[in-house]
Amino acid sequence: MQPELQSANVPYQSGSITAGQNRVLRNTYLLLAVSMVPTVIGAALGTNLDLSFMRTSPILSLFAILGIFFGWMHVIEKNRNSIMGVWLLLGFTMFLGVLLGPLLQRVLGLPNGVSLVMMAAGGTAVIFALMAGIATTTKRDLSTGLGGFLAVGSIVLILAVIANAFVQSPVMYMVLLAGFVLISTLMMLWQINTIVRGGETNYVSATLTLYISIYNLFSSLLQLLGIGGSD
Repeated sequence: MQPELQSANVPYQSGSITAGQNRVLRNTYLLLAVSMVPTVIGAALGTNLDLSFMRTSPILSLFAILGIFFGWMHVIEKNRNSIMGVWLLLGFTMFLGVLLGPLLQRVLGLPNGVSLVMMAAGGTAVIFALMAGIATTTKRDLSTGLGGFLAVGSIVLILAVIANAFVQSPVMYMVLLAGFVLISTLMMLWQINTIVRGGETNYVSATLTLYISIYNLFSSLLQLLGIGGSD
């Protein structure tokens, strides 16, 4: 009789999280909370910086941002098993905070700008809490089917963003924002469920995915609210 083999083959049950999975989840949440600090600092800097030069060549700016975005993500993943990965992630969040600055500046310029920002932040927090609750209590394994859908959906969204940089269709832009809300919400559900089931064992990688999901969800909600709340 080999009890260690039997215990390793015990199927996942709702609410039964091993010590290792719980540690990854706890470290992910902790690093995610810490990453909001450089994001806020970056956003404060971004609201006071003149980034209008990016509007003179929006297509070139888009490709430059995408290049930095995916390049930085690649470097973080390469260093995810060392403390360097944590510092790279925090730098990444500050960079995205700076990029968020102009959007915050425009929304805060509206008469109800502060309330719109609060609504977007509150909506993001509520959605994250709901997805985290579902992901940790569901008996279903969401890693396979949902993972494939999110991979395809993310690629489609990126290609649509690039296409709309040339077309500049307001209707397509609204559809893209709604798409980012949907994909970001499901990405949170998938990532947390993957951690709970032991499919993700690195908290830096998990934090990166969740942070991008939260960032995209917040910025998309803020733009939708800003469009609806402006004249």
